[in-house]
Amino acid sequence: MFLENSLNNYLNYIKLKNYSAHTLLNYRIDLVQFVEFMRGKKLSTWAQVGVNEVRAYLAYLSGLGLARTTIARKIASLRSFFKYLTLQGVVDQNPLHNLRTPKCPKKLPEFLYVREINELLRFDDNTPKGLRDRAILEVLYGTGIRVSELTGLNLGDLDLERGCLRVYGKGAKERLTFLGRQGCKALADYLQKGRPFYLAQGATPDERAVFLNKDGTRLSARSVRRLIDAYVRRAALEKKVSPHTLRHSFATHLLEGGADLRTVQELLGHVNISTTQIYTHLSRDQVKKAYNQAHPRA
Repeated sequence: MFLENSLNNYLNYIKLKNYSAHTLLNYRIDLVQFVEFMRGKKLSTWAQVGVNEVRAYLAYLSGLGLARTTIARKIASLRSFFKYLTLQGVVDQNPLHNLRTPKCPKKLPEFLYVREINELLRFDDNTPKGLRDRAILEVLYGTGIRVSELTGLNLGDLDLERGCLRVYGKGAKERLTFLGRQGCKALADYLQKGRPFYLAQGATPDERAVFLNKDGTRLSARSVRRLIDAYVRRAALEKKVSPHTLRHSFATHLLEGGADLRTVQELLGHVNISTTQIYTHLSRDQVKKAYNQAHPRA
């Protein structure tokens, strides 16, 4: 029971630090799996868990045939958990402190070309749902915010006259992001003509939330993903598109348009610029164009 008590305390702790629901779920899965493994080793306190036990667990994960990225995530979960236990005085030292995380292959982020974005944002549906969904897609692409930041938006976070949105990112970090003319118009149309319809549907509607569901309460991240899937099928895009794909597209198109990396980092809410540097990839057409313009023998 002692193992579970510390685990539950940790999960409550990171929940208060405004970790996303997705991260909370993954950490819970990873750590419950680790607890079960330790119980199989007849360990009953966290102080009994040392480097050898952690290495045995990682060997067990490798034996399951898990991808390096999955194992790396599980190590990150454990490292964060033991850091918490150390701060709480439950253990004397973090057994993962000097453990190296396996190197994962870096993948270029999936993004949509501008013509594909235009197809996705082609709307002629002026129903409350159509107004809401267009506003969601325009805001995701126009600001580059995460889906959790979108669903967490409140009316007080909007300043459409200035084209500004206040969002709360990872670790409850607050930042301002900007929305262009078309995005502001789509959002204003939804607020004036679509949102009142959703408010009227619920017995106890959410008066603060910007984006509402059919019950008048705050729209979930899962619902946003589902509606994106529907519009991707409508646009006949031969790609798997998620809210994060629109975030990747936002960053890619800004850099292609001449924005500097530091500005994009600020808009995305990245703590380290190294996280933003993955967006500096260029399309083959751009590389060929640059080559033809710059090389004297082209």
